[in-house]
Parts: sequence; structure tokens; C-alpha cells
Amino acid sequence: MKALAIAGTELRILLRDRSSLFFLFLLPMGLILVLGATFGGSAEPRLGVVDQGRGALSGALLRELEAIDDVRVERLGGAAELRTAVERGRFQAGVIVPAGYDASLRGGGRTAVELLARPDQDGMRLGPTVRAAVARQGERLRAARFAQGERNVPLPQALAETDRVAPHVPGVEVRTVAAGEDPFPATMGRFTEGAAGQLLLFVFLTSLTGTVVLIQGRRTGVLRRMLATPTPVRTILFGEALGRFGIALLQGVFIMAGSALLFGVDWGAPLPAVLVVLMFCLVGSGAAMVAGAVLRTEQQAGAIGVLLGLGLAALGGSMMPLEFFSPAMTVVAHLTPHAWGNEALAELTRHGAGLADVLPELAVLGGYALVLFAAGTYLLRRSLTRDSAPG
Repeated sequence: MKALAIAGTELRILLRDRSSLFFLFLLPMGLILVLGATFGGSAEPRLGVVDQGRGALSGALLRELEAIDDVRVERLGGAAELRTAVERGRFQAGVIVPAGYDASLRGGGRTAVELLARPDQDGMRLGPTVRAAVARQGERLRAARFAQGERNVPLPQALAETDRVAPHVPGVEVRTVAAGEDPFPATMGRFTEGAAGQLLLFVFLTSLTGTVVLIQGRRTGVLRRMLATPTPVRTILFGEALGRFGIALLQGVFIMAGSALLFGVDWGAPLPAVLVVLMFCLVGSGAAMVAGAVLRTEQQAGAIGVLLGLGLAALGGSMMPLEFFSPAMTVVAHLTPHAWGNEALAELTRHGAGLADVLPELAVLGGYALVLFAAGTYLLRRSLTRDSAPG
């Protein structure tokens, strides 16, 4: 019971701090939202269109754009409105069909369709899509002009005959397939990658920076006074370890549940997903025990905790997927527990893996947790007994 009381005190102290609440709950969810909205590619990109030509050909071009799969097209009234909407992120790209579009094309002239695109993944992806639609209309016009010259008929009639014949002309079919296993399947949600990486990053980072409470207890003599009571050292150590684990688990469960409810993140099979998070929470709390025993001041805990937390997360694939690492960097990344955690979560969230598929990663994470807890318990016991020694 004393161990539970110690752990509960640790949690209460942390939760009373408003800055801790921000880093525990608000910041992780905010980053998941920002990363998913910026780099996620599963949601439908929005394309705004303005038809200044208001003719049959410009209308046909807009219908061509509206028929594109997985693109949400919305018509606007003016070019200025569209530019503002693209600048503010309401649309990832915009198309402006100029006035005189039909007259220029029917007269055999050239005209330019204006494309506005944001400098992000969806904006860059919409550029080739719009150009392909414009090119298809150009091919239709060239075919109609050929028919017009051969049969000496008006252009509208030639266009109608081209549209009638086109479905019966064999086309070139292009299929895109993934060679081997697709590391980022199309079914993966746009927030999934960011949620998995941020969960591991913040659980480890909060565990390290949360050692401030433990260091305060050592520095102010609270732990030393506890030893003066009928409380064994092992009870104090277990209570401190339980407190570190409770903080890590609280944040891990919140990120997992919050991202599922707010952003629709699918964490895969529940049992192995929970086991991966539990094991990584043990790793984080074990590292916190080591840091709490070695570091002497709260300032050291804040600075070194942030440096190690962010550095290991970046090296372990929490900021950029491991698939983008070079072979040499992949080997180096697997010196961190983050890489094993990210691999396990990737198997679960992207490929529907089961418990047997992530057992190797769970075993490695368990090894990290065992070593860190053994080292942290030994160092903290030595520190407490040294500080409490007479003289």
C-alpha cells in the first residue's frame, strides 16, 4: 500500500502542474493533427475551380475535373476568391479557366489555364492531375479538328462525332502496383503514421522530463526522511518505479484512445497494440529511473531529458519513417527502443499483423525495460542509501 501511495503522490504532483498537462495531453494531439493534415495523403484533396469562359468547352473541362476520383472539386465565383482560399489552405489547389477560352480554342488559337497549388503533398499531387485533364481536352480538340478537315463539317459536329467514337477506340491502360509489400498501403489513415510516432516520442520524453519530481524528492531530503520511517528501501523503489510507469501509461493510453476517437486512427489488433504500448511504457519508466538516480538537478532533467527524448525519437523513426532511412542508418536506428516500437506499431497499423508477428519486437522492448529497470533500481538504491548514511 505504501508503494501505491508513493506512486499516487507522484501522479498528483505532476497533474497539478498546468505545463505538465499541456505536454501530457494537448501537445501530442495537436502534433498528430498538424502532421496528419500536412503530410497525410489519404483524405480527399480539395480543388477549387473558376470558369471565367462560361462556354461549352470550359464547362466540359470542369466536368472532366469533377469526374476525377478521390478529388473534391468545388466551383467558386471569382479568381480573387479562389486565390485567397488557396492561400489560406481551404483548397490544396485551384484552376482558373480564362475568359475567351472557347473562342480561342474554336479559332485554332492557344490559351492558358491558370493553376494555383499549395507547396504541400496534396498541392503538388494535384498539379499533374489537372494537367492530365487539360491534355485530354486538347486531344479531343485535335481529333475533332482532324475530323473537321477530313469531312468538312462544323467544329461542334466534329466534336460530337469525336465524343461518339471515342469510347470505341482502344486506349492504353496503365496500372500501378506495388512490388512486394507496400510500406504505406492506401487503406492507412492520414493520421496513423503521425499518431504512432508521437505516442512513442512523448511517452519516452515525458518519462525523462518527469524525473523532476524524483530529483526534487532526493534533493529536498523527502526520500531520505522516508527512509527514517519503517519503510523498506525496496518499497520506496517500487513506489517510484510504479509512479514513473503510471505517468507513462496515462499518456500512452490517452494518445491511443484520443487519436482513435478524434482522428479515426486504427491501431490494429487490440491485444498486441496494447502490449506494445505497455512494453514501451516500461522502457520509458525504466529510463526515467536511471535518469532520476544519475541527474542531480531539475534543470539537468529538463535539458538532458528533452535532448535525449527528441534525439532518440528522431534516430528511432518517430519523426521520419524507418523506410526512408539508409541501410546503415537503419542498423543504427535499431540501437534505440523507438525503432523496435515503431516497427511493431507499423506492422499492426499498416499490415494487420497479429500478436505472433510482433513477438520479436516485444521481446526486444522487454529486454530494454529489464536492463533499464535493473540499472535504475541499483543506482537509485545506492543514491538513497548514500544520502541517508550518517555523516
